[in-house]
Amino acid sequence: MRKLWLLFAQSTTVALAVLFIVALFKPDLLRRQAVPPNLTIQQAHAPAAGVMPGESFAPAAQKVIPTVVNVFTQQKVRGQGHPALQDPIFRYFFGDRLDARPRQASNLGSGVIVSPNGFILTNQHVVDAADEIQVALADGKILPARVVGADPETDLAVLKIDAVNLPAITFAQPDSLKVGDWVLAVGNPFGVGQTVTAGIVSALGRTHLGINTFENFIQTDAAINPGNSGGALVDATGNLVGVNSAIYSRTGGSQGIGFAIPVSIARQVMEQIIKSGSVTRGWVGIEVQDLTPELAESFGLKATEGALIAGVLKGGPADNAGIRPGDILLAVNDGRVLDSASLLNLIAALKPGETAKLTVARKQQTLALTVNVGRRPMQRTVPDAAAP
Repeated sequence: MRKLWLLFAQSTTVALAVLFIVALFKPDLLRRQAVPPNLTIQQAHAPAAGVMPGESFAPAAQKVIPTVVNVFTQQKVRGQGHPALQDPIFRYFFGDRLDARPRQASNLGSGVIVSPNGFILTNQHVVDAADEIQVALADGKILPARVVGADPETDLAVLKIDAVNLPAITFAQPDSLKVGDWVLAVGNPFGVGQTVTAGIVSALGRTHLGINTFENFIQTDAAINPGNSGGALVDATGNLVGVNSAIYSRTGGSQGIGFAIPVSIARQVMEQIIKSGSVTRGWVGIEVQDLTPELAESFGLKATEGALIAGVLKGGPADNAGIRPGDILLAVNDGRVLDSASLLNLIAALKPGETAKLTVARKQQTLALTVNVGRRPMQRTVPDAAAP
């Protein structure tokens, strides 16, 4: 009996030691793996057909309207209160008690039902810091919602409501949209109620707007106003092509320049959030800037394609791979680097823990360097353009 007890004690000690080592050096192995909820996405099997002159958008609108929801949020905030509270003596005697009463700040936006079991895609800025979220369905039913996860760098968030057999939107095929295609914007502008507006795709791949970290916007002249954020941008047959996100405006209202996050980015971010609650991106530890014609000429380059590496984090993946400030990054694996924005997207698409080949130009020579990809730290962004 004593030998059995001694064997048990020794086995327990060894197991605890192994557990301690794993927890110290490989904590990821002990993290509970999230079981992805059941997510059913409807995918369009063919590109949208064009609209003939005089043809109505009613069939597309009727298809989309039940899938777009209104999102209402409440946030408890402490305001300035009475002006007398700014007086130091008054605050000394009464300030704490009068400041203790929080005010309610409300926000209004839109969202898109992406799965019959209650997943809703919207903008992150619509639900940011919200203490209470309610979703109004097209049939008038109002349900509480919770945030599954959010990604500030693309301004996307996923909500969940307790409901089943909901009408879900159909996703368009990635990259099926063309400049000049008809699109509809569906949402709740200014809180007047669900509204459908029509326009065309004015441009694709808009970057350097200072709205999000990762930008590849669809630009449209379909009327988008405050309250449309998170609503659907759909093609002429009602398939989701983007999530309305921002407007360029001097007055706060639509001036014919609206921006939507493409469905390819929205779906990728949404699926990661539903699976793990967050978005994982690649990172190599470099600072870059665009190549101007003057810089390209000074480096002896014939074109301005590529990105100038302005800084390298000491001890980071790029530093360990031998990349230096002043190198011109030309390609990431097989993807060409057009500018700093395209480079950011190429690096972010890499999987942490894997290796990648970075092609750089250095002193009239082209080098291929192998880098071990790290995980991008979360960075919060502040939009410059108006967020509807």
